[in-house]
Amino acid sequence: MSRAFVKEDGGGRWEAPAAARRYRASLKGERSAVHESDDLLDVLRWLAERERGEYELHDWTGALLARA
Repeated sequence: MSRAFVKEDGGGRWEAPAAARRYRASLKGERSAVHESDDLLDVLRWLAERERGEYELHDWTGALLARA
C-alpha cells in the first residue's frame, strides 16, 4: 500500500472528513460540536432536552445564533 493513503499516527486507511453540517450545538465556550444537523428544528429539539445554560448554537460560519 502506498504511504500516501496511510495515516501517519495510526497506520489505518485515510478517510475523508465528514461533511460540515449547517447547525452545530456545542458546550458553552467550546469549539467542538456535541450535536450537528442540517435541520434547525432537530438541533433546537435536541437543545430543549438538555440542561439549560450549558450549550450554544452556531451556524456553519461559526456565528452564534443562540445560547440554551
